[in-house]
Amino acid sequence: MARYGDDVVALATPLTDPGDADEFLERVGDARVVMLGEATHGTHEFYSWRAALTQRLITERGFSFVGVEGDWPDCERIDHSVRMRPGAHEDPRDSLLEFERWPTWMWANEEVVDFTRWLRGHNATVDVPEQVGFHGLDVYSLWASLRELLLYLRENDPEMVPAALAAYRCFEPFTEEPQRSAPATRFAPLSCENEVVDLLVDLRERATHGAEDEFTAWQNAEIVVNAERYYRALVGGGPDAWNLRGRHMDETLARLLEHYEGRIGPGAKAVVWAHNTHVGDARGTEMAWSGEISIGRLARERYGEDRVVLAGFGTHSGTVVAGEAWGAPMAVMPLPEARKGSLEDILHLAAPPQAMFLFPADDRPDLLGHELGHRAVGVVYDPRREHRGNYVTTVLGRRYDAFYWFDESHAVSPLRTHAVDVLEPEAYPAGV
Repeated sequence: MARYGDDVVALATPLTDPGDADEFLERVGDARVVMLGEATHGTHEFYSWRAALTQRLITERGFSFVGVEGDWPDCERIDHSVRMRPGAHEDPRDSLLEFERWPTWMWANEEVVDFTRWLRGHNATVDVPEQVGFHGLDVYSLWASLRELLLYLRENDPEMVPAALAAYRCFEPFTEEPQRSAPATRFAPLSCENEVVDLLVDLRERATHGAEDEFTAWQNAEIVVNAERYYRALVGGGPDAWNLRGRHMDETLARLLEHYEGRIGPGAKAVVWAHNTHVGDARGTEMAWSGEISIGRLARERYGEDRVVLAGFGTHSGTVVAGEAWGAPMAVMPLPEARKGSLEDILHLAAPPQAMFLFPADDRPDLLGHELGHRAVGVVYDPRREHRGNYVTTVLGRRYDAFYWFDESHAVSPLRTHAVDVLEPEAYPAGV
């Protein structure tokens, strides 16, 4: 490990405040997509620094919206609040308190409250077309999206209500537990795909990119289609369900960019917040060995590597919010010292306590081309398993364009939401 020490020191820029990220913004340049990751879903430093970087990307580089690893209907309430839509909460915190699906702390936390309040304040100073949005990219919200779709059609397109009801009734036997429909397909040719695809085709034909309500209806229909496929894919195991989820997030991001260009003209740009396993390029990890993709890889392929900047985040030790099992109560847990010989162990020994690393496109030092274990903690976490799991073999310089390092980190501050729905099945690996 010692041979990497000089490389680490040479690449590191100590971090004390957001002003230290000037070189990162220079690296962003005219990129269309910037993805900011996290090694856990429950670390204060990851959330607060992503927010600080995003504020600079919005104010200094003109980024158009933030897309997060969250559900569309929940995030739409936040979007309406930060863009001051009629009837929306004046305080985004009230929208975050309405999050119901476990793990609520991923987005219902004080760190996100601070950012969304800042975003609402920023949006109050610009014209409506230039207001910055906040959107969910994930696929899990099958029932919530179905309900939102029915409400929209009853008010705006009554002749399509029967098609939406057919899709809704197809899932009804599973009592709002869509994952139960997937095992059933092993024994019977049950599928709701025809119903939801028929509905989607009609909405695609009617939707226009200039009408936000129609765009939202279209997006909810896309979620229903892909969620149905996702739950069926869970039955077979392997990478199919993971990849379907990743492709859904990639396609949602592309639709949002096109939608914003319809509103503001060419030049729409997106910031994405998601776990490192989604943000990093899977080709730089062991994920590629088993055929798994990532939205970072898909973005590089879709927009070009020179138009996408991928930034990972990591930590050596501290505390984190997670659950002992899927649906378990959230808890502040110890985050043990990183495994010996891992990326985090090397940075602990050689890097400043808080640092930014920008990776050159060529002439990369050995550290960036070497395979190292890189910590990945999901919403389900058992600190006792730290030295047996929770690491992804990574070539750092292939996976990311930049890396943010916090030697000691601390748990996020969750909001106390009113209810928790734990129906959705766990994502792989360990809820990321």
